[in-house]
Amino acid sequence: MNRTTLSLIAGVTALAAVTGFAAVSSPGAEAKDGAAKAAARLPVERTSLVCPPPSTSDLAETTYTSFTPVTKGTENEGKAELRAATEQKPDESKSEDDQDAEDDKSEESEKPVLEPGDPGKPVTGEATGDESSALLGTAEGRFAPGWTVQETSTVTAGTGRGMHGVACTAPDTEFWFPGTSTDGDRTDYVHLTNPDDAAAVVDIELYGKDGALETTVGEGITVQPHSAEPVLLSTLTDEKQTDVTVHVVVRSGRIGAAVQALDAELGGDWLPASTDPAGRLVLPGIPKDATAVRLVAFTSGGADVDLKVRLASPSGLITPAGHDTLHVKGGMTAAVDLGDVTRGEAGSLVLTAADDSVPVVAAVRVLRGKGDDQESAFIPAARPVGTRATAVENTAKGTTLSVTAPEGTAEIKVTASAGAEGGTEASKTYTIKSGTTQDVEAPVPAGVKGTYALTVEPRSDTPVYASRTLTTTENGVPFFTVQPLPDDRGTVAVPESNEDLSIVQ
Repeated sequence: MNRTTLSLIAGVTALAAVTGFAAVSSPGAEAKDGAAKAAARLPVERTSLVCPPPSTSDLAETTYTSFTPVTKGTENEGKAELRAATEQKPDESKSEDDQDAEDDKSEESEKPVLEPGDPGKPVTGEATGDESSALLGTAEGRFAPGWTVQETSTVTAGTGRGMHGVACTAPDTEFWFPGTSTDGDRTDYVHLTNPDDAAAVVDIELYGKDGALETTVGEGITVQPHSAEPVLLSTLTDEKQTDVTVHVVVRSGRIGAAVQALDAELGGDWLPASTDPAGRLVLPGIPKDATAVRLVAFTSGGADVDLKVRLASPSGLITPAGHDTLHVKGGMTAAVDLGDVTRGEAGSLVLTAADDSVPVVAAVRVLRGKGDDQESAFIPAARPVGTRATAVENTAKGTTLSVTAPEGTAEIKVTASAGAEGGTEASKTYTIKSGTTQDVEAPVPAGVKGTYALTVEPRSDTPVYASRTLTTTENGVPFFTVQPLPDDRGTVAVPESNEDLSIVQ
């Protein structure tokens, strides 16, 4: 009898490395010792990212920075690239010569905007205000595990002037954005980017202080393949509200989503999505010189909830004076001004629901500066660092790395990569005491030239949260942007098989 053995476990391992998830089992299978064998962590083999279109201001200058940390266990081959998200369709109204010229232009635009070199070294690219396409990115092989891309724009004048920074994210099917606004001073866009070959259909729901806002065209928004769709929030509703929570739900397909919040007086920045609704949230890395902090929260459940508000300071968890709780009504957005809550020290907000079964999302708007020289940024509730997280585009003088361990003392390792134009990586280990936030003195690469990456790796089981702040000054205004550092999804757990799962034919 001819026997062909197909290894099921090998196939599942490969699937897990690509998708980030896999489960292996056979009906009734149990470990001999009554316990499941420990799962091995393997590097992912393919990943994708989407970057929203940068500012369209003629005064905007945008930098893209790509970095993949060196990961053990990867193959020697692989590639990564960022391409413009521009849907190309033949125009039947054009002559053949005009269409050929358009096709030539299309081929030129299909060249990668950015192609990384080797893992362990950042690569940068630039764009001006009129080059405003969203970017679609894929990485394979040795470039995939932990691939990180940062988009940073500097707008020197006009509505939303300031530093706009955002970490490019993996496409998904649901996003929460507390902290948006339809007020007259704000111009907030939800940018929807579709990386796939089929159209995506998206619903956008808005929730204000009294509940759901009536919207006109928020349902069934079609995002064409390989394209981006900007949606101005003020065109979805006639209601003008200071604090709004946006819920983006994908009916079909998947998208990347981010909010660009532009203020006529207070500058602007990107608002990343909050972590999934939960009864306990951490908003890491409020700058120590913040002059005003506004907390916005929303519960997607039908029940009201009281949020206990605490600040993880360098000395431990404290309750902000006069702001020990925030009452959030079911289905309604709540907000409170916390003032200069950090009082010149590093800090992170820790929110705990009195009933932890009630899911909550949250974000803060942070101001720096005074009077006409104020600038704003946003920090959403974040996921923990997990196994590893990276922030790119750092400089020795303009970067602050903030780390908090709200549930217990933790140890972390921070590695500074080589610079984009040269230098040697350096590492340091830090202990973060329980309930504290520390602005760590991050290492700087020896002989660094150009910007570099900072990679954070927890060395203990205690949950760690982190964020990175970039700062500069333009015409006396303190430009800044803050990015949380969630797990980089560089590895995936693949359970070991307890039985011979081969298929015999």
